[in-house]
Amino acid sequence: MNREFDCIKLANMGFYAFHGTTKAEKEIGQRFFMDVELFLDLSTAGKTNNIRHTVNYEKVYNIITAVTKKRKYNLLEALAEDIVDEIAAHFPNLDRIRVKVRKPQVPLCGILDYVEVCIDRINPAKQTPSGEEQKYDSKNS
Repeated sequence: MNREFDCIKLANMGFYAFHGTTKAEKEIGQRFFMDVELFLDLSTAGKTNNIRHTVNYEKVYNIITAVTKKRKYNLLEALAEDIVDEIAAHFPNLDRIRVKVRKPQVPLCGILDYVEVCIDRINPAKQTPSGEEQKYDSKNS
């Protein structure tokens, strides 16, 4: 099924953390920036003006903060994947989750603004065992 989804975006969140493969990155730390896009049907929320029909993005932000600070990741890919998994576990009404993690201070001999990893996943709660997308009924969540 090919559908377009509405989106809630938390943009350019900044965190100081200790992720990377080098000893210095794990001891000194650095800034990381993230964008998270949450795809779901927002039409009922728009019509009812009721938070029960959407995603509480304060809770999403708190999940991202907790995952970012709970341990030292070697790879941005692992950090992004864990963020997707935690958000999906708390919000089964999401159809799709996209997480971008940016690292501006990369230890390499070259000039660049940042390195960015993007993880884009269909919410596992939305798939049947055969891998097909389930229909979501917001009345039952």
